[in-house]
Amino acid sequence: MRRNHSMVNNFLLLGFSDLPGLEGLFFSVFLTIYLLILTGNTLIIIVTLVDQTLHSPMFFFLRNLSFLEICYTSVIFPKMLENLLSEDKTISFLGCAFQMSIFLITGAAECCLLAAMAYDRYAAICHPLRYTLIMSNRVCSELVASSWLAAVPLQVGQTVVVFTSYFCDVNKINHFFCDFPAVVKLVCGNTSINEYLSLLEVVFLGVIPFALISISYVCIASTILKMPTVEGRRKAFSTCSSHLTVVMFFYVSGTPLYLKPKSSHSLGTEKFLSLFYTVLSPLLNPLIYSLRNKEVRVALGKLMPHSQEANAHRKYGKNKRSCRMAVP
Repeated sequence: MRRNHSMVNNFLLLGFSDLPGLEGLFFSVFLTIYLLILTGNTLIIIVTLVDQTLHSPMFFFLRNLSFLEICYTSVIFPKMLENLLSEDKTISFLGCAFQMSIFLITGAAECCLLAAMAYDRYAAICHPLRYTLIMSNRVCSELVASSWLAAVPLQVGQTVVVFTSYFCDVNKINHFFCDFPAVVKLVCGNTSINEYLSLLEVVFLGVIPFALISISYVCIASTILKMPTVEGRRKAFSTCSSHLTVVMFFYVSGTPLYLKPKSSHSLGTEKFLSLFYTVLSPLLNPLIYSLRNKEVRVALGKLMPHSQEANAHRKYGKNKRSCRMAVP
């Protein structure tokens, strides 16, 4: 008879305990990264809301991506930072289930949102005359809502299946958060249903969005190559390069772990790959998407009073020098 999960009341997150003596350093590094993620993504949300020139579908999706990244990391970082300073590295059974389900939902939502952003670029470049009709406010809102809601049934179901399994009285998770591949390794007996659901999730919430992204970019590339001027091709490609970079970065780091959650990947490799899509991806997204975008840079300059004051001083100094030169 299969026993239930009552033998395990909490889990022990081992985190980086295999590197003793570096907890203080890791805490400082990850706290800095977390604050940068919050600051960068919050700035993107504020500037795309405040500046009227950024009220377009592309920046609407970017704003939602930044909000998603804040949710994504805030599920992981606070507990990870607490464990780096505390002797007690436990997380409750329900706390672990909640962390894993929210992480899986936000991760899947990012896959779908990246696909929606690719569709936006496709509409803008391949159908510029019909762009405002295709990407209406209603369509954009529906795409974002669908990105969030599409993941809920599968991811909640996956979490329920995992946490109603028997854990063999083992509660040590060799990871810095309750990630699905790390937790499912503790499940005793046949885990084929977990792996089947994981594969189903990868196909529906990973492969299909990636296929839609790929199709969009094949059409985009075909349209760009037909453009008559080099400047037109360069400008069109520049609006897509940031999105492509983030897509490749996100998919390459995360997909291998979820294709075979109980695989022979070393624990160190799994933690390293997890750092890419849980830490570096949310950190780099604001930089990749925004600081390379002239419209966002200009909007940030208008938002920052010190930047405006410095520009005014430079302009005043330049005018003053011009007046002096004009005096005989």
